[in-house]
Amino acid sequence: MEGVLALIEQYGLLVYLLFFGYCALKSGWLPLFAGYAAHTGALDVGFVALAAFMGGYLGDELRFAIARAYGAASLEKPGRLGRLFKTPSELAERHGTAYIFLYRYPKGLRTIGALPVGLKAISWRRFSVLNGCSALLWVIVLVGGGYIFGATFDALSVENLTALSLLLLCVFLVTLYRLWNKTAEVKTL
Repeated sequence: MEGVLALIEQYGLLVYLLFFGYCALKSGWLPLFAGYAAHTGALDVGFVALAAFMGGYLGDELRFAIARAYGAASLEKPGRLGRLFKTPSELAERHGTAYIFLYRYPKGLRTIGALPVGLKAISWRRFSVLNGCSALLWVIVLVGGGYIFGATFDALSVENLTALSLLLLCVFLVTLYRLWNKTAEVKTL
């Protein structure tokens, strides 16, 4: 671990640019590790949070734009490409706004998650606001979690991080469910 942190310190700006690119493409463990690296002092937590947010936000905006520009016909072709988008499209249709917040978290869904949303009747402005809020929450959970709980990560092994991520996802989903129910109660009043 010490060697990785030393490399991070040595390459400075390049690390933030690579991290931005990673966050634009996918959502794995790297933001959590970057938060931990910021905790150790190898990275600046502000730059880590900014790179993660901008990468996550702009990456999804690009995927949304691609879906809008090339339309449903090119993404819903029969064959492998059509099957690839079937599940995310069904989830986006079934869960609407909640889908925009949740597709960042399951492994493999983030890479194509915004594409089906771009095919729906949601305005770009609404998607952009929801995407920004979702990206911010993602940064707080992962980068903030890595930074705040950095001291305890030294004592954990990689196997335990998987269990921790499932626990954090469950806490997030329960919180989201409660907020959703409160919003539904307010609308019915």
